[in-house]
Amino acid sequence: MMKRRIALLGSTGSIGTQALEVIATHPDDFSVELLTANSNASLLIKQAIRFNAATVVIGRKELFNEVNNALLPHHIKVFAGEESVLQCLAMESIDLVLAAMVGFAGLKPVIEALKNKKPVAIANKEALVVAGDLITRIAAENKTAILPVDSEHSAVFQCIQGELLNPIRKVILTASGGPFRGKDKKFLEGVTPHQALQHPNWSMGAKITIDSATLMNKGLELIEAKWLFGLKPEQIEVIVHPQSIIHSMVEFEDGSMKAQMGLPDMKLPIQYALAYPKRLSPGFTNFNFALNKNLTFEYPDEETFRCLAIARQVMIKAGNAPCAMNAANEIAVAGFLNNEIRFNDIPTLVQLCLDKIEFKTGCTFEEYQQTDEQARHITREIISHKTITSPV
Repeated sequence: MMKRRIALLGSTGSIGTQALEVIATHPDDFSVELLTANSNASLLIKQAIRFNAATVVIGRKELFNEVNNALLPHHIKVFAGEESVLQCLAMESIDLVLAAMVGFAGLKPVIEALKNKKPVAIANKEALVVAGDLITRIAAENKTAILPVDSEHSAVFQCIQGELLNPIRKVILTASGGPFRGKDKKFLEGVTPHQALQHPNWSMGAKITIDSATLMNKGLELIEAKWLFGLKPEQIEVIVHPQSIIHSMVEFEDGSMKAQMGLPDMKLPIQYALAYPKRLSPGFTNFNFALNKNLTFEYPDEETFRCLAIARQVMIKAGNAPCAMNAANEIAVAGFLNNEIRFNDIPTLVQLCLDKIEFKTGCTFEEYQQTDEQARHITREIISHKTITSPV
């Protein structure tokens, strides 16, 4: 494999920093062509210098001078703003785009990369949740690959290698259950942000960690799996696997099942996506069966963790419903982290927003954007007026 030139969108976040650790472990296999960040100028500067990036983009334009002055002696090109990110994705020197930007903001860059026929390793699950039909259509039109980075979808992707002619009967996504597995609604009423951020297995950013605690993360992954693998809603199941060793499973028509296993470390699926189809030495500890003697499974409690049930219904409804759900959830999670609402208010807020939003199908990017903005506004209004009273 020739050295692959990487564009890393969202380099200062959890996935971005771990991706750079992978790149640092394999300097003969990867180089950094483009780094982007929204506001963490100091870390972006350090990353650009360490990895000798050709170009960087800082999202907030008022930080341009700080970044440019620091990188000028290193002959690194510096730009600012969303439009600069989109323009840089046309650079011929980019071989692969790792989309690690968080939230709806990551949608437009993913679309632009695909239109420029750049393979996209997608860690921004919201992009596929919000506009899976649009993204998969653009990828097909441009004959451009989408490589999953989420550990569960990477597992499914690995399981179906060599199975092109064999129909999938069922995909089983595993969930750790988060920090509150087995807890009841009464317990969840008093949960604090600090408690919710204590994930038992994975090291992730704050937003995705809260989503894991509510099981919304698994709900988003249901929708993502539908688009990534061309599945019907009834073909996708969720099973709680607290040890997070089996990352997902695929059942084929003959009843045979494949499972992808490994330690709960995001660097593994990141590395698989960056190097695909080649497998590289991980550079860290491998799985040891003697130290992992018990692998257990149970069904998720969708009555207590209502976000998963909501996401399942939204996946079936499709249209702009997933976009509205995603936007409402982002605002609700932010509200919880800011101590404006309770943990159990998150699914209630999401459902209240879904009940108010105008349902549409066959949406354009602009219509998805409009839905996103409306859903955020509705959810903020409910929080500000303290009208979280209706049960889901």
